[in-house]
Amino acid sequence: MNFKSWIGRTFGLTDTAPWSYFYGGASAAGKAVTDTTAMQLATVWSCVRLNSEAASCLPLQVFEKDGRGGRNAVDHPLAEIIGESPNADQTAFEFWGAMVAWLMVRGNAYAEIVKLGDRVIALNLLPADQVNVTRETGELRYKFTDRGKPVDLPAESVLHIRGFGFGGDLGLSPIRFGVQTFGSAIAADEAAGKIFGNGMMPSGILTTEAEIVGEQRPQLEAIMAKYAGSTNAGKIMILEAGLKFEQLSLNPEDMQMLETRRFNVEEICRWFGVPPVVIGHAAQGVTAWGTGIEQLLLQWLTTGLNPVLTRIEKRISKQLIGPGERRRIYPEFNREALLQADSVAKASFLSTMVQNALMSRNEARAKLNLPHAGAVADALTAQTNLAPLDRLGGDNTAAAKAAFRSWLGIEENKNVD
Repeated sequence: MNFKSWIGRTFGLTDTAPWSYFYGGASAAGKAVTDTTAMQLATVWSCVRLNSEAASCLPLQVFEKDGRGGRNAVDHPLAEIIGESPNADQTAFEFWGAMVAWLMVRGNAYAEIVKLGDRVIALNLLPADQVNVTRETGELRYKFTDRGKPVDLPAESVLHIRGFGFGGDLGLSPIRFGVQTFGSAIAADEAAGKIFGNGMMPSGILTTEAEIVGEQRPQLEAIMAKYAGSTNAGKIMILEAGLKFEQLSLNPEDMQMLETRRFNVEEICRWFGVPPVVIGHAAQGVTAWGTGIEQLLLQWLTTGLNPVLTRIEKRISKQLIGPGERRRIYPEFNREALLQADSVAKASFLSTMVQNALMSRNEARAKLNLPHAGAVADALTAQTNLAPLDRLGGDNTAAAKAAFRSWLGIEENKNVD
């Protein structure tokens, strides 16, 4: 059973259901939900953009296990492809940003793997809305059109990042499964736009005691049309023959549909796993600053962004690194780079790592793009304020003084105490 048949049976669809089930459809609100219409919602745009840019700005490196529980960055042939220049046209930031954006919207992201012999020399981005994944003969194939010519690639020639799903050939699209949420939000935005387009004036009722006959009705409609729209707001209406205009009342809250639109923001954020505060929306009853917001951001990085990064890392290991190297070579995003903009958090992190002998001073300086401070700063050091009393003032102190003298360039016969 292919995945299309399986998903159809799982969700009560027939095998002939349109494949667009994954990528869009009509909502109960009467609005078509597609990639384009959904991205016109500010909340969808922000969720996709923030996930995309946050993931793509992290350095992606290749590491080798040293056999002692540690690892070292290596100059692997794949490092330049995934970390600097995936193809002739894009930087790594642009490439991974686009891949994550497709992953957010479509649940799938694709790139053609170009090889020279056994070596990967390029990753060419494939628009996810143009790739058709099939298993016609049991073999996974990727079909798309390139400059008017049909292309059919085997699975080993396509880097396919799958989003959340049930283990089939495709990840599930939040746009398609959230069609009712997005459709309602589109309808609410459109209704608000029409009210504002009418000069924030709702419709009214035109009444008369006389009977309207013949051509009088279209004539009246033509006259009233001259007073409709925001460009005609404030015009004086002249009525005759006993006509009366009664305007329907609509308060400002109704005109903006504040509660509905606020709820839509929070609903959409749930589909993308982004706390509303990340996109600049403070949920009702939630403060917009302080430690509570910090914890929400950490939650997003842990449960929202980290799974996306892990999906990319695991797929690179599986498809771009040879079977003989996977046990010791692996790619990894530098998640510490997320602290780059927070100087206080970064200083606290580096201080803790150095003081507890988890990182040398030179390694900490490298994180700050500072030059190497000499061989003495390569040593792992730890504070000795909790050392046993019988070890204070002994050889450790003398050794520490000697190392400090050497680091400062002070001769032995000079006193620095």
